[in-house]
Amino acid sequence: MIVFFGLLLTLVVFLSVVVVRRGRSRTENADGLLIEQQRRIYAQTARTSFNSLAVHNSPPTMSDQYEH
Repeated sequence: MIVFFGLLLTLVVFLSVVVVRRGRSRTENADGLLIEQQRRIYAQTARTSFNSLAVHNSPPTMSDQYEH
């Protein structure tokens, strides 16, 4: 039982260190900033395009790949 809790504590400490180190990492160059900006814009567009209301409560369009 002591070994289990020791391994669990070790895992918690390791994950805490990983999370803290990730929080401090910054993008230093312009290319990285542009990539981050593009990903953020894409994620925002995807969230609005593929939300539940847009997917389930809209009529079929020409881009839908099913036929009746």
